[in-house]
Amino acid sequence: MIKLIASDLDGTLLRNGAQEINPEIFDLILRLKEKDIHFAAASGRQLYSQRCLFAPVKDEISYIAENGSLCICQGKVISKGIIERSLGLQIIKASREFGSCHTLLSCESRCYTDSDSQEFIRHMRDDLHNDIHYCPDLTNITEPFLKLAACDFHGTTYLLPYFKEKFGAQIDVVTSGNLWVDFIAPGANKGTALKRLADHLGIRPEECIAFGDQYNDIEMLQFAGCGYAMKDCAPGVERYADASTDSVEEVLQKLL
Repeated sequence: MIKLIASDLDGTLLRNGAQEINPEIFDLILRLKEKDIHFAAASGRQLYSQRCLFAPVKDEISYIAENGSLCICQGKVISKGIIERSLGLQIIKASREFGSCHTLLSCESRCYTDSDSQEFIRHMRDDLHNDIHYCPDLTNITEPFLKLAACDFHGTTYLLPYFKEKFGAQIDVVTSGNLWVDFIAPGANKGTALKRLADHLGIRPEECIAFGDQYNDIEMLQFAGCGYAMKDCAPGVERYADASTDSVEEVLQKLL
C-alpha cells in the first residue's frame, strides 16, 4: 500500500517552464491525505519558494528543499546538510571566474546572491518566489551553507563540465532544471532526505512513489519502491526509474 509520494517540481510537476502549480494538484493532495497518503514536494528550490507554490495546501505537505539539504515535516526540521565553508568559498570564486553565470548561496534563513543582474534577481523573486538578498561579497555570509548553485540563462552545456572538472571529486555537482548546476552537501540528496522523512513517518521504501526528471532526482527514484521518470527526462535518468510518465497528475488520479 502506498503511503508517501514525493515529486520533483521543475520539469516534473512544473512542465515546459511553468512557474505555477496546476490547481488540480491541490485537490489531489487533499484526496490523498484522506486516504492517509502523505505528499512531499522535493526540489532544488528554497523552502520559501515551495511554500509559495503550494500555498493552498502548504501546511498539509512535507518539503525536501535545496536538493535534500533541508527536510521539513509538520514545520520541523527532520534533516539538514551543510557544505564545508572553505569548499563553498572556492565554488563561489570559480563561479565568478566563469563569467556568465549567477551564484546563489542558500542558507536556512534565506538565500543570497552576489549577482547585480536585475534579470536574475527578478527571475528569483518573481518567477521562483525566493526570499533572496543581494550581497556583493558572499564571503561575508556567516550562516552555514546549505547549498550552492549557479544559473546560466544559456543553459548548462558548458557550465556543468566546468564545475565537474573543478569540484566533481569533492562534492556532488548536478543539473537542476535546464538553467542550474547545483552543489549538494556531502551525504545530502533527495534520496537521503526522502529516507529520513519516510523513517520519521514510519513508512517503508516499498510504500513510496517518487517522480523526477533530472540527475538530482536519481537517488530519490532509487529509494522509492516505485520511481517514475518523466518521458522527457535528462538522458539516462530513466535507467534509475521503474516506469515513465508525462503526467504526475494522471498517475495520482489512477492511484486514487
